[in-house]
Amino acid sequence: MTTAGDFDALLLLSFGGPEGPEQVMPFLENVTRGRGIPRERLASVAEHYLHFGGVSPINGINRDLIVQIEAELARRGMEVPVYFGNRNWEPFVEDTVAHMRDNGVRRAAVFSTSAWGGYSGCTQYQEDIARARAAVGPEAPELTKLRQYFDHPLLISMFAEAIRDAAATLPEELRAQARLVFTAHSIPLRAASRCGPDLYERQVDYTSRLVAAAAGHQDFDQVWQSRSGPPQVPWLEPDVGDHLDALARDGVKAVIVCPVGFVADHIEVVWDLDTELAEQAAEAGIALARASTPNSSPGFARLAVDLMDELQRGLPAARADGADPVPGYGCTVNGALCTPACSSS
Repeated sequence: MTTAGDFDALLLLSFGGPEGPEQVMPFLENVTRGRGIPRERLASVAEHYLHFGGVSPINGINRDLIVQIEAELARRGMEVPVYFGNRNWEPFVEDTVAHMRDNGVRRAAVFSTSAWGGYSGCTQYQEDIARARAAVGPEAPELTKLRQYFDHPLLISMFAEAIRDAAATLPEELRAQARLVFTAHSIPLRAASRCGPDLYERQVDYTSRLVAAAAGHQDFDQVWQSRSGPPQVPWLEPDVGDHLDALARDGVKAVIVCPVGFVADHIEVVWDLDTELAEQAAEAGIALARASTPNSSPGFARLAVDLMDELQRGLPAARADGADPVPGYGCTVNGALCTPACSSS
């Protein structure tokens, strides 16, 4: 773990999303480049974005989060500029890192909008860092990815509070019997052990257990959502829609769904849960309450600054207490992998 010296900038690194109808297909082509996804599948996904005017919420949420991070830095007396870069859409991370170089940034912390380990949740962001530095050239700043934060106390408390807030929106007579369901983005089974045996799945389950306990729930279900690709390729299951059908057959009348695998209400939350799942629940006669994600909350901004602060000051990693913790890896410098098993090659 690198601890020497102070960071002179913070880079918020995210996935990206379209901000107009004309951007939807080019964005999806960027996301799926090299994966052989049929055009008709992209057109189907594009309809999800077009339902909301072709605008993904994610860029706006991230800009608001940067405002909160800047306020938190100012509160702590830390004069650190905050930059914004994306993998798949403007502002592209390559352009942002070039701008950082031109502004004289020499060493920056990188906060990614994913709490998880595994290839999609961690390694791809490391590859983004390495690609951006290579594009900028030898004068590119040193970029240090901050650690995974799936078990950070602030993340746990934010989701626990969101569950309590969601429960309060249910009819009073149904609150005590509401079933708590956690959901996270599904991934192909062949990728599930890429960075260690079932690492992502175990991290999600561990976080769900921590959040459920903090929210005062003894029982919960862990399910998955937003799978894509050909149907013959197995992904993590059960799917949240299939699980809701099973709950309806069992006579469940109220469900609190917590998208614990997402740190923002982007398109796969507002479409898959707030649109499709909400319609499914209404048809089944189930009262559905959806817990919010951290989005651009002050608590999430504190988490980002805390991660940077603990690294440069050499502090112990803040982790929520819980039995049977699962692995989490530390920071990576300039896109170097924390474990070679996570390589895309």
